[in-house]
Amino acid sequence: MQRRQLQSLNSWIKSTNRKPLIIRGARQVGKSTLVDIFARQCQKALRNVNLERHPELLEVFYGKDPEQIIQQLEYLPKMGAINNETLLFLDEIQAVPEAIAALRYFFEDTPELPVIGAGSLLEFALSYHSFSMPVGRIQYLHMGPMTFSEFLLAVGEERLYDFINHYETGLEIEKLVHQRLLDLLRSYYFVGGMPEAVAVFAETRSYKAVSEVHNSIIDTYRDDFPKYAGSRNLNRMLNVFNFAARNVGVKIKYSNISRQDQSVTIKKDIELLAMARVICKVIHSHCTGLPLQADLEEKVYKLLFLDIGLMNAICGLDWRNISQLDEVKLINHGAIAEQFIGQHLQAMLVDKPNRELNYWLREGKTSNAELDYVVVLGGAITPIEVKAGASGSLKSLHQFMGSKQAPLAIRFDTQLPTVQQVATVIRSNKESRPVKYSLISLPLYLVERLEDIVVDYHEA
Repeated sequence: MQRRQLQSLNSWIKSTNRKPLIIRGARQVGKSTLVDIFARQCQKALRNVNLERHPELLEVFYGKDPEQIIQQLEYLPKMGAINNETLLFLDEIQAVPEAIAALRYFFEDTPELPVIGAGSLLEFALSYHSFSMPVGRIQYLHMGPMTFSEFLLAVGEERLYDFINHYETGLEIEKLVHQRLLDLLRSYYFVGGMPEAVAVFAETRSYKAVSEVHNSIIDTYRDDFPKYAGSRNLNRMLNVFNFAARNVGVKIKYSNISRQDQSVTIKKDIELLAMARVICKVIHSHCTGLPLQADLEEKVYKLLFLDIGLMNAICGLDWRNISQLDEVKLINHGAIAEQFIGQHLQAMLVDKPNRELNYWLREGKTSNAELDYVVVLGGAITPIEVKAGASGSLKSLHQFMGSKQAPLAIRFDTQLPTVQQVATVIRSNKESRPVKYSLISLPLYLVERLEDIVVDYHEA
């Protein structure tokens, strides 16, 4: 289970100025299960109200009186008393958007009662309903698929989990440990981080059983299309959904998705899938300064999919395909490694004010330069490349470092960690110019330690 979110919930329940909490995330990332586990851990009787099953509660929440709302909820089947010793959970809260607006009154009138709301299509309720949002009176917790270290914990690899979470720069990694982590990383590539898929793999170690779970989840997402597509063409949205999974890391050209539909139509479909958190935009930034989001080129972007396991399932990659990739192909085969790193960068940045992912692209007449990701860590612009080659092959990174004068770059590959000083020469404005910078190379499985590693470097 997602340890980070449980830690956040524990901090929330103990807060002296606790506000109603809304958990935001895509369908089947484990929001309801998380709340159930948390209620048991904090020894609160869970009062679960699934608003998708009780649309008649719309009128109840219109009243905006917490005492009356609680009284009505207590009449639901098998509900029980709702008081300060219980945890009120409004699941699928987007089905009754007025419940979101009513949360402000729970904060103002019954602050002692812990209230959590969650919804897989919450963004649509927030975008398309004209109620007054309880700004400043609610908190948000963002939730995505399980990370690689959480996967390790779920499959019984506690020592490797601890190793990753306590890794520091300069710590020697034994070859046996390194190889075991790469082998488990390969399993994570296939299984992904959707909790149901991870649970099935932890119990059975069956990749076939995992595939069945993936297919079920994918069908669920496709069945969800009518809920947020409205009158839009469902077949076209399905094509966009499949295209996004099969073209992770590729600059979007609407004509590549459909030559029959207008760009504005495809753009809207992409925006709807992004709102449902099925996909995520990685937008080009010129990276001339901070914040990166102030220098975006909104029309230039690539996509990430929700989960690496689901992505590979839609692409038709089975376990035999992934198990037979050598370590170089494990990096360079399609967009698998780029999806893995991007998925974990999202988890790392989820609680930060600027959590959108960016990349850098320079298109020239004869050649292009592109960096997979650019993030801000330790107060500095940090470029990230996912590569398998030697430092001499990092032409795009050299160009970026020369033009932006950044002191530190990160490379993810399958090799043991290294820190090196890169000295090279680039061509800029028809002139040769020397470039020097520090390059930290990390194995992919250490991506969750990236922020601490970068901060330690800047403080050293």
